[in-house]
Amino acid sequence: MKQLFVVGAGPGDENWITPAASQAIQASSDLVAYGLYLELLAQQVNGKVHHELPLGAETERAELALNLAASGRTTALISSGDIGIYAMATLVFELLDQQLQGRRDQPQWLDVEIEVIPGISAMQAGASRVGAMLGHDFCTISLSDLLTPWETIVKRIECAAAGDFVVSFYNPVSKKRNWQLNHARDLLLQQRPATTPVLIGRQLTRSDEQVRITTLAELDAADVDMFTLVSVGNSESRHIINGTREWVYTPRGYSRKLTT
Repeated sequence: MKQLFVVGAGPGDENWITPAASQAIQASSDLVAYGLYLELLAQQVNGKVHHELPLGAETERAELALNLAASGRTTALISSGDIGIYAMATLVFELLDQQLQGRRDQPQWLDVEIEVIPGISAMQAGASRVGAMLGHDFCTISLSDLLTPWETIVKRIECAAAGDFVVSFYNPVSKKRNWQLNHARDLLLQQRPATTPVLIGRQLTRSDEQVRITTLAELDAADVDMFTLVSVGNSESRHIINGTREWVYTPRGYSRKLTT
């Protein structure tokens, strides 16, 4: 069988890799990934053939993984977090779709058995660090306009604000793009309190992790970089303090049952 595993390796800490992901990596002879992801996996990737491609070479990574698997080499295409959330899984299936439409000349891809193995996302890791921020309806929005028009992103922020969703912003800033986060903040402030709790989580679960709780009014792009996740609570999210511990949770409505 020609096998491609599409693997989410979690946010960074080896302890956060699922057993299914570890098993897929161990079953593979070849690993395709951005180099940092393989470094984070440490001993799990020893003895494997590494195919490291840089950021910006996502299409090349997906093509290489499909070609290796089609040649008979059991291959794992690896991303951090959940590979199905703003990551490589969608690109693999987009390439297959193009082949099925006759827009590619890679018929060997259609013989590859593909198994997608999810991982723990940065959004989940961040929420766990501060308690239960995703306790009620939530959404994710990428602020990168490299692939999505900014006008579309604005519409999604406005709808999320109107629907009172907890919002997790991926790709909040980059070296060339540092203004969108503050604009998104201002859009949310039109619909929810200035005191709404906000999680700023950098390098989540990794050795240099930084987690901070602030408010929507105080959120500033200057405090965020490309390795940071920003999650904004909804109008009912609560920031509570117990001694030296701080927590954020979003009520789901259990208070009515607790009252009765």
